[in-house]
Amino acid sequence: MKVNAIDLRSGNVIDYNGKLCVVVKNDISSPGKGASVAQITMRDIKTGSKDQARFRTQESVERVRLEQTDYQYLYEDADGYNFMHPENFEQITIDGEVLGEQRVYLQEGMIVEIETYEGEPLGAKLPKTVTMEVSEAEPVVKGQTATTSYKPAVLENGARVLVPPYIDVGVRIVVKTEDGSFVERAKD
Repeated sequence: MKVNAIDLRSGNVIDYNGKLCVVVKNDISSPGKGASVAQITMRDIKTGSKDQARFRTQESVERVRLEQTDYQYLYEDADGYNFMHPENFEQITIDGEVLGEQRVYLQEGMIVEIETYEGEPLGAKLPKTVTMEVSEAEPVVKGQTATTSYKPAVLENGARVLVPPYIDVGVRIVVKTEDGSFVERAKD
């Protein structure tokens, strides 16, 4: 669908020179003479390389609609990460690069929103938080509990996270999937 360059927002996906790019930033500038221009900073979805382009504000740009579908995570094998559509049981395999660093938080049976364009997976959105068990944690140093200091810990999936001093081995905690930060002690 065609949109004016001035209407592009961060997160929009456009077709630029035959490549799919996600808009990172859109700066509108008005030079002393002439029409305003839109300075678009974008990232190629496949390669991850950044690019910049200038458009006249009324110039049309091809905006791409991605299809978002929920899939259930099954398992990982040599080909990649396998997911199943919960209604028609169709299975797809996604490369680890598409999932990014958040893939360490995948758990069997987890529902993941996968973005596709013409049947090709381009990205995945995990739930905002996951609950995991702490498998390693440093002991608490006496007097350290009164401060707001954090200590390193290792989760059951091998991911490293900073936790408050009162968290011990075997405690289940809630972690943000986007950056791996501690949220709270699990309430289960």
